[in-house]
Amino acid sequence: MRVLVINPGSSTLKASLVGLPGQADGVTVEWPTGQADARAVLRTAITQLPSGADAVGYRVVHGGEAYRVPTRVDDQLLAAVERLDVLAPLHNRRAAAVMRAGRDVLPALPHIACFDTAFHATLSEEAWRYPLPADWVASRGIRRFGFHGISVAWATRRSAELLGRSPEELRLVVAHLGSGCSVTAVDGGRSVDTSMGLTPYEGLMMGTRSGSIDPGIILQLLGDGVSPGDLAAGLAQRSGLLGVGGSADVRQLEARAGRGDAPARIALAMFARRAAAAIAATATAMPLLDALAFTGGIGEGSAAVRRDIVRRLGSLGFDDRLGAAEGDAVIETGPPAVLVVRAREDCVIADEVASVLRPDQSHPDA
Repeated sequence: MRVLVINPGSSTLKASLVGLPGQADGVTVEWPTGQADARAVLRTAITQLPSGADAVGYRVVHGGEAYRVPTRVDDQLLAAVERLDVLAPLHNRRAAAVMRAGRDVLPALPHIACFDTAFHATLSEEAWRYPLPADWVASRGIRRFGFHGISVAWATRRSAELLGRSPEELRLVVAHLGSGCSVTAVDGGRSVDTSMGLTPYEGLMMGTRSGSIDPGIILQLLGDGVSPGDLAAGLAQRSGLLGVGGSADVRQLEARAGRGDAPARIALAMFARRAAAAIAATATAMPLLDALAFTGGIGEGSAAVRRDIVRRLGSLGFDDRLGAAEGDAVIETGPPAVLVVRAREDCVIADEVASVLRPDQSHPDA
């Protein structure tokens, strides 16, 4: 089986053709700002890949409570994904548009949606529940969902392979650091705690998102006349590294910091501080921590960020004398070990597509 995997992120659309088990040719296509017709974007991606797909799989960020397994794309699913756009406005509307376009461009193929939130369905109530009035929780469906689950699933699988252990015996924190950032505690292959919540806004400082802040700040801004729309845009698109350092690109910030630029230095320091704090907090969900895995664009690409984060985790037994990472690697044997794992959400999605279409022939190591 060969699966065309479509991953619509907040700023790019990634397309890969994955031949199970786990062989892929990938291309990244920039999502044009204000693009009304996703068909053109999707056709561009398809023309740059080999032909011959048997099915199409899509990454969808938010599946809510209804979608916890990979599911065939139909009108009901598309409507549900669009309704959840209020909880993932940078992602879900694009995912719905791309799935509609995919069905138009490749009508003869089966189309399967795979959900980031599904990996975190194993969270216990003490992990997913917020300390809010019970009627709010019950009537409004307010709970922690968690995100980056597909990325975490791959990082868990690869970390176990690199360490020569089975996922079932590994206690791991996965730090997905990119435009969006989260940390997840994985105990025996199951998500037991994660930093993102009802929406992908909570948790770590990110590229343009604030992460967790004092709720009183929001109340003050609303009281000062800031509209809900401006507030949402400010928290999602003008905060984080961009808000503090003037750029969401860590490479640019590191170059400026090296020249003595103060806003760039403080942005990077805040980023590492908050990531380390979240890793330490998330690790308390497990009796022991075997390893920390970095993934995502920043986690894979910035040795300086990794070193600064690990340096702040010395009280947990980490050694910041990290080795170089070229591809997937154990860069500190520990314990706890430190790894870098290249994000391969496409392989997990392809395997989930196979589990729907050929449940007796899926490849758990794809």
